[in-house]
This record gives sequence, structure tokens and C-alpha cells, in this order.
Amino acid sequence: MQISAQHITKSFVATKALDDVSIEIPAGKIFGLLGPNGAGKTTFIRIVNQMIKPDSGEIICDGKPLNYADVEKIGYLPEERGLYKKMRVEEQILYFASLKGMDERIAKQELSTWYDRLEIGNWRNKHVEELSKGMQQKVQFITTVLHKPSLLILDEPFSGFDPVNAQIIRNEIIRLKDEGTTILLSTHNMNSVEELCDNIALIHKSKLILGGNITDIKASFASNKFEVIFSGYYNKLLTTLTPSFKILDQKIEGDKTIVQIEIVQDVVTNDVIQFLMNSGNIISFQPIYPSMNDIFIQAVQEHNKALENGENI
Repeated sequence: MQISAQHITKSFVATKALDDVSIEIPAGKIFGLLGPNGAGKTTFIRIVNQMIKPDSGEIICDGKPLNYADVEKIGYLPEERGLYKKMRVEEQILYFASLKGMDERIAKQELSTWYDRLEIGNWRNKHVEELSKGMQQKVQFITTVLHKPSLLILDEPFSGFDPVNAQIIRNEIIRLKDEGTTILLSTHNMNSVEELCDNIALIHKSKLILGGNITDIKASFASNKFEVIFSGYYNKLLTTLTPSFKILDQKIEGDKTIVQIEIVQDVVTNDVIQFLMNSGNIISFQPIYPSMNDIFIQAVQEHNKALENGENI
């Protein structure tokens, strides 16, 4: 499922939750929806889920306006989980499956597979209130994906999981993507964004302030910093330093020296590499890209500064 959000605006009384936000979510990719608390992410998710309507703009699904019938093709795991504590696990999962139009026989077949994948088959007849928080999260995840949605919306899906079970869920998310599911991932965990997402959109104070392919975004935020690995002598490099660059860090691993440098003059990288070759054999020379966490912070700070300066953004 491909989603195109076009000029979405939504206000609640005097608060503007989304202000002319346009986002393209490619089919079959994992798309990260990022932003500080109160940025407008939940409002956007609810609009996509047909829970609320935008004041203006529209959501296009596979080339057509999104309508309520499309909801059956969507799986939504909210941050605020909502299981019925007194119901048994299997009874509850099958109930939610019926709400998505699944035949009970098919739902049971699919459920048997998911019991094995998430290792909770022994808990199928337990009441939800008897389960640990992590186990409840697994049950909620199954209710979200059992009907094989074309679009899977996950809001902080790793909340409550220990590292082992979080990795199990990560593997399942990747598998679902590989099978063609479009996944909208809303999270504050930038490590998960780095690991899973193909594209992102960063919303701050109701505005889209950054979006696109992660690789392209990281390249656009890259500075003139590089990591160099060479077999040679660091002391020799020190004695032949040039004002074209400065050394930020260095370490020796066996017969290799790993150096982080920053180019501080307007010179081409080939000239720097040529200079470094005088100190040894270059094994690797590659740019150092900022983390998504650093990019998140920088983008938000720059947006805040622009607002403080009265810039029209």
C-alpha cells in the first residue's frame, strides 16, 4: 500500500496539530514517523486510520482517496495498548480478527503460526491479566498483524520488551516488510530508526521539518569528517601534519591505525588521501555520517531558532 498525505491540516480548538503536512510513504518500505512529544504524530496516525478527518488536505491510498473501507487493510498497534484483561488470549485475538473481517478458520490457522513465531502458544488459554507486560505486548502485536494488513502502523512497538523479545519483534517487522507490507513506524528510539527505516518524516510543532530517504538525509547532514584506516605509523603522520585537516581521534588495532580527521580547508579529498599515503598504506577512507539522533536534535534546534528569529517557515 502506498500512502500520499497531501497538505494535511488539523486543528483542535486553538491548537494546530498539523500545518500543511505532505508526506509520501512508499509501498513495501519501513517509514519512520518522528518528532518530539506533541509534534502532531498521533494526529497524523489517527487521520490515516480514519479515526478523525483533516480540516483540509487528503490522504491518497494507491492512487485513490483513502476511505473507511480501507481500514480493513490497516493494522494499528497504538502506544496505549488496549486488551481486555478478563478475556483469554486466543478468544481475544480471534475477536479482533473478526472485526477485520477474517474467517475464523483462517484466523486459527494463521494464529497457530504466530504462536510459534512469538513463542506464546502455551499461554493461549490464559487470561490476559495473567500475562506479563511483555507477553501482553506480543498478544497485541499478533492482533495487529494477524489479518495480513497492507499497511501496518506501529506506535512505539518495542515498549515493554526486554532486548531478546524486542529483537524477535524486529525480526518479524523486517520479515513483514520483505513480504511487501508497508510499515509506518512511530518511535523515539533512534537506534530502531537507524536499523529499520528506509525513509523518515520529522514533524515538529505541527510542521514537517525534514523528510526523505535516510541515506540521503544523513549525507546532507554530513560534515567534512572522515575515518581513515591505514597500515603505517601514527607518529609519522603527526610529524607531517598539514593545515588542510586536523586529527579528531586515533587508535591502533594490531598493525592498523584508525584515525578520524576533519578537513578544515577548501581542498579535495584526493589531495588529503595523497598526503595520508605518505604515512602508510590506505586501507579505507570513508565519510563519517551523523547519527539519526544527532540529526533529529539538530533539525529541531534549527527549527526552533528559526521560529525565535521570526522566520516564515
